[in-house]
Amino acid sequence: MRNQPSFGSWSASFLVSGFILVIMWLFYWAQHLFDFDFYKLGILPRTWNGLIGILTMPFIHSQREIEHIVNNSIPTLLLISSLFYYYRPIAWKVLLIGWLLTGFGVWIYAENTGAYHIGMSGIIYFLAGFLFTSGVLRKYLPLQALSLFIVFLYGSMIWGIFPMEEKISWEGHFVGMAVGTVMAFVFRQTGPQRPKFQYEIEKEMGIDPPDLEGMYLERMRQLEEEGLRKEQEGAQSNAELRNTVVYHYRPTSQKNDTSE
Repeated sequence: MRNQPSFGSWSASFLVSGFILVIMWLFYWAQHLFDFDFYKLGILPRTWNGLIGILTMPFIHSQREIEHIVNNSIPTLLLISSLFYYYRPIAWKVLLIGWLLTGFGVWIYAENTGAYHIGMSGIIYFLAGFLFTSGVLRKYLPLQALSLFIVFLYGSMIWGIFPMEEKISWEGHFVGMAVGTVMAFVFRQTGPQRPKFQYEIEKEMGIDPPDLEGMYLERMRQLEEEGLRKEQEGAQSNAELRNTVVYHYRPTSQKNDTSE
């Protein structure tokens, strides 16, 4: 098999996710320190003022409900770290493109009710969708295990893409998961891949694989011919033994009758 693909390091991966998490909490802290309507840094669909939220929406959380940012913190830490550990060569590209597409998708798709869309949950859905779908497509055991891990921890998130609660931005969840799934297909040929067996490499190089079936049949034919030859030689030896005359020689004794 081809050499195993190298992953990143957990320390560097957690450094990236931790940095994003710190910025998120700094924004939350600033909301309590400064007299500014930070929610206006969210996305207001199809308005020019709402475009800034494509970049800043994930960092803004409800000031009155700390559960909002707390519930988003652990998935943010785990999913971004997993992205940078398992998909190190393409992690920044995936994160930045997914970040922008998710925000832009919410800006276009979400209904404009005058409410701003805020929070990291859209990016969380994007990351979960990408990591799950990409692991399934690549058919590589560690990435498939990661997919099962995502399902085990966040499988219930699937209900978040439906309009079940009035104050929850289900559009952000839906767009994020859709973007993550599509990007998994787009990037399926880049980044870590399943190691290939020798016969797969030779096939790509145009080298015809050995005819194992033909070699097996030829060997069986040779063994069969060898068995027949030995059987014929044995039969011939038995026939020669039956046609052989065996002479036995016995010495004779002569008595002398002469007397003195």
